[in-house]
Amino acid sequence: MPLAENDVTWVEEAKLGLWEQLYIPALVAGLKTTLGHMVKPKITEQYPEQEPKLTPNYRGVHRLNRDAAGRVKCVACYMCATACPAHCIDIVAAPAPTEWQKDGREKYPETFVIDELRCIYCGMCEEACPVDAIELTTLYDLTGLSREQMVFDKEKLLSVFDATTKAGTDPVRTQSGKLGPASEAPPA
Repeated sequence: MPLAENDVTWVEEAKLGLWEQLYIPALVAGLKTTLGHMVKPKITEQYPEQEPKLTPNYRGVHRLNRDAAGRVKCVACYMCATACPAHCIDIVAAPAPTEWQKDGREKYPETFVIDELRCIYCGMCEEACPVDAIELTTLYDLTGLSREQMVFDKEKLLSVFDATTKAGTDPVRTQSGKLGPASEAPPA
């Protein structure tokens, strides 16, 4: 869907005078910010007793979505693994079962693994996915006692989907705005 002309704002490049070219205003603004933080009262969050207030578009733990029939939504196209700058996604595709092929699915992920310790939580995987099969949730308290516990397989990613839909904490991406996924704040 192309953008409407009134959604586009054209910006002219600012002309810098000698004062701005010497970066004096930028240095003064930076020092003002630093001094403001030095005299401001310190705030200590009492985590884990007090939950932090996160923005609605916070990107946390991944989840693998299910379709309407309860099957994994991923079509094993490898686009998320290709787009991932950290190379933390590993997919092994397999031919879809015959009952899935009636719906037009040619393949599905036999294994789908994300190494959460390598991930940089950039959201490129969910932007690249053509079927919205992978999303980043608002879950932030990700812990594990070993490296193996931080490698999420397909079953663990699907369990995150089940837990977030049961709790009603779906990611912002599930509500698409006028200009694309997650372009508008969720309804209050």
